[in-house]
Amino acid sequence: MSLEDRAKATAKNVEGKVQETVGNLTGDPKDQLQGKAKQAEAKVRHAAEDVKDEVKKSVD
Repeated sequence: MSLEDRAKATAKNVEGKVQETVGNLTGDPKDQLQGKAKQAEAKVRHAAEDVKDEVKKSVD
């Protein structure tokens, strides 16, 4: 997996956490949900990259 893809997934996770926190502070459920969705997307991206890494290890 490329370091760039992991960095993008991590950035998406941080973005989601910030947005969720802002939603919590302002009481905006839309921001809360969008933040959680971004965190879930980041988790999926990381999982996909983990799978790519494992496949690459088994081929090498």
